[in-house]
Amino acid sequence: MSGEEEKKGFMDWYFRSNLLMRILIGLIFGAIVGLLAGPYILWVQPFGDLFIRLLKMITVPVIFFSLIVGTASISPKRLGRVGVKIILYYLVTTVFAVAIGLIFTNLFKPGAGLELAVGEAAGKELTRPSIINTLLAIVPTNPVEALAKGDVLPIIFFAIFFGIGLAVLRESEKEDIKSAADVVVTFANGAVEVMYRVVGWVLQYAPIGVFALIAVVFAKQGPKVVGPLALVTLTVYIALVVHVLVVYGTFLRVFGLRLGKFLKMAREAMITAFVTRSSSGTLPVTMKNTENMGVPRGIYSFTLPLGATINMDGTGIYQGVCALFVAFAIGRPLSFSEQMIVILTATLASIGTAGVPGAGAIMLLLVLDSVGLPVEPGSAVAAAYAMILGIDAILDMGRTCINVTGDMVGTAVVAKSEGELDITNWET
Repeated sequence: MSGEEEKKGFMDWYFRSNLLMRILIGLIFGAIVGLLAGPYILWVQPFGDLFIRLLKMITVPVIFFSLIVGTASISPKRLGRVGVKIILYYLVTTVFAVAIGLIFTNLFKPGAGLELAVGEAAGKELTRPSIINTLLAIVPTNPVEALAKGDVLPIIFFAIFFGIGLAVLRESEKEDIKSAADVVVTFANGAVEVMYRVVGWVLQYAPIGVFALIAVVFAKQGPKVVGPLALVTLTVYIALVVHVLVVYGTFLRVFGLRLGKFLKMAREAMITAFVTRSSSGTLPVTMKNTENMGVPRGIYSFTLPLGATINMDGTGIYQGVCALFVAFAIGRPLSFSEQMIVILTATLASIGTAGVPGAGAIMLLLVLDSVGLPVEPGSAVAAAYAMILGIDAILDMGRTCINVTGDMVGTAVVAKSEGELDITNWET
């Protein structure tokens, strides 16, 4: 036993401790040190910049391979009425989710007045992309160039089409074509798993990176950043509740189902998602609760795994709120057309958002980049992003809960529209 303990190394206590707690400790400790040490702590900035670079390193491969695997896993034969209905539902509710997040952020304006751009970052001009040029640029003239440059929307567009092409070829009657497509999908699956492992490694550095980034922010800005962070959290959770009551409540009512009864039957999965912060990890509980609602296995076995991959309403709200927070914090509010780009990008990015803890924070990098707010080491945008990252776990619990809730609502609605929902438990 003593030999095994020696092999674990002196850092074993760090890696075995709860990552969420370590990040929160890094946030709190960084804030305290930044306030107390002031400019004397600015030497830690390179450690924060390293964290930003690590995040940017993993963003493109994660979104690219996740999108390919997600779209390739949808069998064209399943894309009948059920498939079309559930996909439309997922996309429409995500659009509503991002819009609700933007509406409440425009009302509360978290981050306004922080002026993080004051100083060396203030002179850096950030471009404002037009919505027309953004829409045209979605279609890449050279996908490889888009991947190399990290152009978000062209990467998403190409990956989706590539994945759909793979899905079609996997249904081919020609064995050689089917086999070749399966090889590509197997490779993409392997690449996704590798990237998830790399993401895990990068997140192990997160507490150190968050400490450094937050310490620098507090050293430069003082205690005035506490209020905006609390307001961001409040804004996100208000938007999440409104989305459940208005959007989900409306969908259920239209199909003759009661929101109160739904929440009672879905509470186990909702609580599990809130605690675990993982849509994929909650999937067994989600399936059990959905079956108790009277949804046949033939429907939920398709819609729920698909939803865990492409339906991210809670994450969409988070993206909208946090993108505007960053813009307010650096003193460059987003125009209406740029907010439309946020809705478009967040909706498309949700298709490739992995159902694992913290994935939304990585996707936020893509959304910010799409509106001309790239997270560059040492920039004001990076400082604002670091503030969000420090409370990301708190926000992640709420958004994951809503992600899973949306999957179950859509599944129940589609089953009811197909006349396959057993409403016995809805009437008791």
